[in-house]
Formats: sequence, structure tokens, C-alpha cells
Amino acid sequence: MSEDKVLKAISRITDRDDWRKSFIAQIVAFERAIESDGVDVREEISGPLVDSLYDDDKVVRKILSNGVTFEFFYRSKIARDFVMSTPEHPDHAWEPQTSRILVRLAKSAQQVVIGGAYFGDHAILIAREIQVAGGVVHAFEPNNDQRSMLIRNAKLNNLTNIVARPEGLWYNSTTNLKLVGYDSFATTESVDEGPDSFKTVTITEYLKSNDVETVDLIVLDIEGSEIDALRGAEKFLGQPKGIAPNILFEVHRHYVDWTNGLAETPIAQLLLNYDHTLYALRDSNSNYDLVGRPIELIPIESIFLEGPPHGFNMVAVKDPKIFEDQAYKIVSNVSPKYLRHKDPALHHPVGGL
Repeated sequence: MSEDKVLKAISRITDRDDWRKSFIAQIVAFERAIESDGVDVREEISGPLVDSLYDDDKVVRKILSNGVTFEFFYRSKIARDFVMSTPEHPDHAWEPQTSRILVRLAKSAQQVVIGGAYFGDHAILIAREIQVAGGVVHAFEPNNDQRSMLIRNAKLNNLTNIVARPEGLWYNSTTNLKLVGYDSFATTESVDEGPDSFKTVTITEYLKSNDVETVDLIVLDIEGSEIDALRGAEKFLGQPKGIAPNILFEVHRHYVDWTNGLAETPIAQLLLNYDHTLYALRDSNSNYDLVGRPIELIPIESIFLEGPPHGFNMVAVKDPKIFEDQAYKIVSNVSPKYLRHKDPALHHPVGGL
């Protein structure tokens, strides 16, 4: 069969939303049927098939099981795996355990700062949790398209407590940056002021300018700039237990050299020096149904880190007793990455799937 005929067939499917939805359901069923050890079916087979059904400017709508509505561009693995979710209406958009722990950490929060808010996959859930009590989410997203989608999703969900900001969180408020790379994988580099640049701001100076004296939760997913943002928040890092913010941040081997152990990295040392307790959060870098599973946390000294370059989220708190709850489970000597096609002893939830 010629490539032209295949492309024509795909085009016919994409012309009708009901056909596309049905085709995706069949691909997901095929994916489950052929699951096998050592083969990442989603990345090698089923995912690329679904990618062929969308272009970058396609806006997709998905509704969560709790009624939260998201609209988003089909431009990333986040979008693809959300589209392919099982069940059709999941309880999260991206990273199930990250979504759950953020909502739990945000309970009773008044001030939340998010760096790398994207289209609101986590910001919307946090804002929904804290709006009734008057809480505010300060959501920083320099990507204009994604920030516009964040604002759109806030309106879709009748949320008035998200402040969408274009700056990049940094260790000073005087630098110009630009995004380098595509969409969710974009990193930053310093540049002269120009049409593609954006200003930096520190968490400390931003909150001071808005008369905010304490922050309850800081969330950072900014492709290697996490330590720069934390250096701009040292005023808050040094506050005592009960006042200092809880922090969730990403580390990735491309940006963080953990050759001598994660505890020896500059970002971990910064937080440890301010008396934080650090854990890796075990999670799926996807949309994956983990309803009913405990949130598994690995103490920093017992994280399995071997394997190809990868990233995962970490949690830093000054009061580890907050995890003495049946919703959480402290585990050791396992990987933070849930990977269905890898060694179950390392990459599946403790106790099995």
C-alpha cells in the first residue's frame, strides 16, 4: 500500500471527530492487548499512531471525572496521553500522583506560586481546591500560547483566583530570557531584550510587590531553572516549620548531575541547608489511572537512580509528619518512575499493579 493511501485514510478519519474518537479507542485497546515486557508500546507504536491524527494547532477538549474541563493544543506528550486516557474521563490531566499530592498540599493554602504553569494541568486543580477559602494561584508561564490557554481554562471552570503571569521565575528580576526548544521541552537562555524575550522576577520580589508575606506552596517545572527560582525565594525557604512553604519541583538528569547522589546536588543542598526533608515522588510521566493507590514517596537517601537520563518530581517539606497519613506510603530503593514495561520490582507500585 502506498504512503499516499495511508495519509488519505488518516485524513478521512481526522475529518470526523466521532471517527477519530473511535479510532483512538481501538488503538488504546490494541495497546493494552499487546503489552509486553521490554517494549514501550505507547512510545514506539500506539502514541505515534495517535499523533498522526492531530496537528499542532488543534485544540482538544477533555473533561475530568469531577467535571473540570480542559482545552489544550495538541503539542506535547502531555496532550497525547491525556487524549488517550483510560478511563475517558480520568481524575487528572497529567501525572496522577503529582496531581493528587498538589491538591492535598494546597488544602487551606492562601498563596500558591507555580513556575511552568503550562495550560493549567495542575494549576486549575489547585485553584479549584483553594478558591472557596480565598486562596490565590500565581501562575507563571512565559509561553504566550500556553498562558492564553491557561487563562481560557480558568474561565471555562469559573475560576477567578488564578493570576497568570508572563515572567520567568529566576534569582533576580533584571534578566531577559527567551525559550529555546519546542513547547513543553523548552529551556531558557539569557538574551538582550527583544520580541521573543521575557523578563525575569524573583518569587520574593514578586510577592512583596503584591503585599504577600507568606507563601504556602511552590511548584516548579521549568526545565532546569528550578534552582534559580528557589534562589529567588530564599526569604521563604528560611522561614520556620509551619510557615515555610511546601515545595514540589522537578529534577532531570539533563540539568542535574546526581553522580555523587541526589543529596549532593546544588538544589538538594540548598533545601537541606534550610532544614527541609526531601522525597522523590513516584509517579507516571503520563495520564495513567492510579485511583485508590497510595502516594508513594522515597526518602532522598534511598532513591534508585540508575538508567538512561530521566526526570521526576521531588517534594521538600519542613514537617515530614504531614505524610503520616494513609494517603501516603514511604518506600525505599525503588525508582521514582512508574514504567509498566520495566522491572516490576523497581518501576511498579510497591505491592504490584
